[in-house]
Amino acid sequence: MTVSTESAGHSYASLFSTVAPATFGRVAVLYGGKSAEREVSLNSGRACLQALQDGGVDAFGIDVGDDLLQVLLAEKIDRAFIVLHGRGGEDGSMQGLLECLGIPYTGSGILASALAMDKLRTKQVWKSLGIPTPAHAVLASEDDCILASRELGFPLIVKPAHEGSSIGMAKVTSVDELVVAWKEASTYDSQVLVEQWIQGPEFTVATLRGQMLPPIALGTPHTFYDYDAKYIANDTQYRIPCGLDAARESELVDVCARACEAIGIAGWGRVDIMQDEQGRFWLLEVNTAPGMTDHSLVPMAARAAGLDFQQLVLAILAASLEARG
Repeated sequence: MTVSTESAGHSYASLFSTVAPATFGRVAVLYGGKSAEREVSLNSGRACLQALQDGGVDAFGIDVGDDLLQVLLAEKIDRAFIVLHGRGGEDGSMQGLLECLGIPYTGSGILASALAMDKLRTKQVWKSLGIPTPAHAVLASEDDCILASRELGFPLIVKPAHEGSSIGMAKVTSVDELVVAWKEASTYDSQVLVEQWIQGPEFTVATLRGQMLPPIALGTPHTFYDYDAKYIANDTQYRIPCGLDAARESELVDVCARACEAIGIAGWGRVDIMQDEQGRFWLLEVNTAPGMTDHSLVPMAARAAGLDFQQLVLAILAASLEARG
């Protein structure tokens, strides 16, 4: 991977936290949980907790379980660092609980978190604003699969509407494959989407404290950037700079910024986007609590902007001191 510390001459100096660690008070790192992304969250949470403690923050970890409310009420907590992935942490429910308890927290608020976790509603918002996202259909039966194949053609990609980390996703090239993939995705989520397959390079663009970080181009020998490619495989390729010319990179960053603004993303997040063979960009989804493991993309983008992992974690925490838009 090639990494530069600037993108198109952009300065990222304002991203660094200048807040004294004691200002944050006692910080609870919320991780683990019960979603399908639990293992990733455990790894992310341990890394973030260590970074906060090494940075002088009075931080401790909470592996979120059924007794969370009692733990939150029993502990002295001045703010929460949310690094839960998926449902129960990234979908607005945790944000709502913390709001009720009066505990400030990192990342997006209730509405933005709920919207971003719901791939269907995210697409509907983007489409209403003219932000490009692949054509789609909702699957609830075998008849829906047949109708979707006629409307959208093949290949297609099937996605549970409320899962992350590519869990339950599959590329299909026939109605029979579509039905099988729909049934498999239904084991993760009662709502299943199918989208037009975009053939071309994939990019991801992180946002931090209102700024877009340098884009990353992704490459994998897998059919798509699936769970294994994200967290396990060592043959996934990451390019920073992303390989686009200055005008196209600016276009990419701009459409991702518009996508984040439309949903109301605050603090930090990451947008996933494809470019088709004609050079057009298509928004896939936005993550409000992305992975923070050794394979994760936001730390890579932060490094390209000149922030090491500890500085990134402190910047995310510092954003919790700022009012959400």
